[in-house]
Amino acid sequence: MTGFDLLVSYVTFCAIMAGTPGPNNMMMLASGVRHGTRRSLPLSAGVAVGMAVLFGATGSGLGAAFSALPLLALGLRFVAAAFLLWLAWKIATAGPLRRNDDDLEILGFGTGVAFQWINPKAWAAAMSAAATYLPEGAGFGTVGAGAAIMGLVALCATTLWVVFGTWLSRFLHEPRRAHVFNVAMAALLLVSTLPILFGKLAI
Repeated sequence: MTGFDLLVSYVTFCAIMAGTPGPNNMMMLASGVRHGTRRSLPLSAGVAVGMAVLFGATGSGLGAAFSALPLLALGLRFVAAAFLLWLAWKIATAGPLRRNDDDLEILGFGTGVAFQWINPKAWAAAMSAAATYLPEGAGFGTVGAGAAIMGLVALCATTLWVVFGTWLSRFLHEPRRAHVFNVAMAALLLVSTLPILFGKLAI
């Protein structure tokens, strides 16, 4: 496989992991619905930076450290599960759509960065990408380039989810529709995440 083929394969992998439903994108969709595109961009940027940092750390050996410390990995799983259940509850009970509603205001840049460390899908993506695409003994430049690509792809993918949420918000001003949407988003968040969190993929 040539270097270009490897790059295309890696970008495709990142796009699939960053673009498919999961904790990040359910947050982005909900934030787009509640706050619109502009106010949700800090969260999108935080997710992108967090994914890049997580990949860089994993590619530098953090993934191997978690594999060697199963109790630490198990503790992180339970922290992630608790946060995801809380987030699902917040989304499900957010109430009718009001553009000035601040229920999800805490989900800004810092939350986007920090959340990747307990996001099981982010861990699965970072560890799989590092194991598959980083050569043994990869240097800082190679790891950094991989992290930058993952972050850029994540920024594009999450922004698209925000835009979709902003467009979708025009249909959700009726309370019953908003309630159905909130519950559906909470359910999708859990369904798309818990199998990874408690499956065979380590975080």
